[in-house]
Amino acid sequence: MDDAIRAEGLVKRFGKTIALDGVDLSAPPGGVLGLLGPNGAGKTTAVRVLATLLRPDAGRAEVRGLDVVRDAAKVRRLIGLTGQYASVDEDLTGAENLVLIGRLLDLRKAEARARAAELLDRFGLTDDAGRKVATYSGGMRRRLDLAASMIARPAVIFLDEPTTGLDPGRREEAWRLIRSMTADGGTVLLTTQYLEEADALADAITVIDHGRVIATGTPAELKRVAGGRTITVRPRDPGRLMEVAAVLNAVTGRDAESPSRDVLVAPVAGDDGDRALAETVRRLGAAGISVTELSLRLPSLDEVFFTLTGHRTDDTSEGEAA
Repeated sequence: MDDAIRAEGLVKRFGKTIALDGVDLSAPPGGVLGLLGPNGAGKTTAVRVLATLLRPDAGRAEVRGLDVVRDAAKVRRLIGLTGQYASVDEDLTGAENLVLIGRLLDLRKAEARARAAELLDRFGLTDDAGRKVATYSGGMRRRLDLAASMIARPAVIFLDEPTTGLDPGRREEAWRLIRSMTADGGTVLLTTQYLEEADALADAITVIDHGRVIATGTPAELKRVAGGRTITVRPRDPGRLMEVAAVLNAVTGRDAESPSRDVLVAPVAGDDGDRALAETVRRLGAAGISVTELSLRLPSLDEVFFTLTGHRTDDTSEGEAA
């Protein structure tokens, strides 16, 4: 099947600022594509081009095989969009917001009401459906905004930093809802600065910085960019750290480091991780060293991004000219 989203060589300028500088990306149906990058990287501009809100200066993009410039009206009927800030009407109730959007999308009144009730239940808002949105908490507004993007059962949903401003608990809740968006075969393009969000949600990731794509792949593939895996050992008795260090040094051929006073980490070269972990377990057991933590992990996406760009996603940067 053709890609649900495809962009080739997208360029967008705002005066002398180049927001997109030849961006390529693609997403197959039924998955989540994470568009990862810091503020000012070009993420929102890319979404606005794909959602037909901006015309690119060069390049082309398609959504479900439809050109976002030539077939803009048709594309709009296939997509849902949730921006960084809730766009619902505060003077209407939660139910009225969803019914209104359904009617604007040409749903019959009965169909709009049924769909609104279904989504209010799905997003945990049924008990508050009759309250004005002005009385909603930030998390409730964000849930309502996500529900609004799904009224017409869009084939493609664009979520531009959908968890901005949510506390960690609400963010986890939003993640669960985002995962459910692909249950019926829909495709989600998710922009985010949160590395753990991309890791938790995305089937594939495109990393963008200063308007250019600098890496693509699955989360696991991108983690390999930052180098090999790392063994972490936390002995039950911190007094045996020196013995643990000797074991790790012998197994990995690298000097173990201590990021905190009761734990040691050592990098593992190449694909030697499984063997190194097994040998570490054997030697610790032979020495009678009990542990409370023993793991073999890939680098984090934060480490990957730093490797690729030399800075973190939360580094201060100019906002996007969009």
